[in-house]
Amino acid sequence: MASIKIAGVVNDSIVDGEGFRFTIFTQGCYHNCPQCHNPQTHDVNGGHEVDTDDLLSQICENPLLNGVTFSGGEPFLQAKPLAQLAKEVHKRGLNITTFTGYTLEQLQNMHNPDIDDLLNQTDVLIDGPFLIEKKDLTLQFRGSSNQRIIDMQKTRESGQIVLIEY
Repeated sequence: MASIKIAGVVNDSIVDGEGFRFTIFTQGCYHNCPQCHNPQTHDVNGGHEVDTDDLLSQICENPLLNGVTFSGGEPFLQAKPLAQLAKEVHKRGLNITTFTGYTLEQLQNMHNPDIDDLLNQTDVLIDGPFLIEKKDLTLQFRGSSNQRIIDMQKTRESGQIVLIEY
């Protein structure tokens, strides 16, 4: 398929989305959120290249997975290869959760076909920058109260943002 730059993976996460997840921490982020949970992923020159076919093989080795999470860093900096990987993941009956420091509206307003493709392959989008002044440790799957958990399928169907509440 292609290659992406990653900081690492977690084979069986329960904190990066609903159910058991294979989480890919992409390398590179320009948001520079103060007190970010993953500051080691910010350097666009850091991390290492990995073939998406190799990642797909690792994903397929775990029969307990409910889905795959793209975290970061900022996944939308590598939208094209992640969208291709997401298509293959969907073919295997797994869902995709994508974290981003952008809002959905900002991503849509970029009018970038690769970003649009990754949005279309995303089942759950957790959007918005981490804001230390809105930090809330009681929230599921996110660090600050401004971040939203968006049901992308229902959002696409209705034409307006549909949030998931846990």
